[in-house]
Amino acid sequence: MNKIYENREMMKSNFHLKKDIETDQSKKMPQPPLQKPFDENAERIKLPEFGEEIILDNSLLNCLKKRRSHRKFKDESLSLEELSFLLWSTQGIDEIRGDNYASIRPVPSAGARHPFETYLLINKVDGLNMGIYRYLPLTHELLFLFNEEEMVDKVEKITFRQKFVATAPVLFIWSCIPYRGEWRYSIASHKAMLLDAGHICQNLYLASEAIGCGTCAIAAYNQEEADALVEIDGQEEFVVYMSPVGKIEQ
Repeated sequence: MNKIYENREMMKSNFHLKKDIETDQSKKMPQPPLQKPFDENAERIKLPEFGEEIILDNSLLNCLKKRRSHRKFKDESLSLEELSFLLWSTQGIDEIRGDNYASIRPVPSAGARHPFETYLLINKVDGLNMGIYRYLPLTHELLFLFNEEEMVDKVEKITFRQKFVATAPVLFIWSCIPYRGEWRYSIASHKAMLLDAGHICQNLYLASEAIGCGTCAIAAYNQEEADALVEIDGQEEFVVYMSPVGKIEQ
């Protein structure tokens, strides 16, 4: 793992020249867990089932045609069912294969490695207190992490004064745990991780359109402060993408 970390060069094209690196999978090392461990005593919220009643536009063609980035949201909260649908659409688990070897989800990922974790800044969701949460895809639950005063101001500063990002009803914050992919593909996994992040966010765009919401992919943020916001180390796990979601005018 140390040698992999030394060669973690995102967006480089010379990974195919480094043939001296064995994968940890080939060395029979245990694979990383499908989901980051958490404190079992922490507060968890079971997400509700969702049905077609929350879908306003069931036409994939229409959702593709309407797909736009939205930076203005109505002053309305999301329901817990709507949030449940968005989380399932982006990182929910439909099937686990083998002995926790691979997870099958609505989004593709190279080798079914799914190296991402989903954090949320909740501002306006029915039934939820404001604060930072983490999605637990294995059980389709939310893990409450913390809340603090002036959270909106803090996030606005982190995202270079993009106020709509900090004040949206929900802000999706995706982190990457590179070793999940490196375990199987070594440094060749880095290109795939970049592609996989796009798959997740595109699903959020389409799922949002289906329920009368909008979103806007965000890559402009202070890296160190974003990592600190969700209390991750910035090396073995780091923020890679954000996307605020809210109701839009139809």
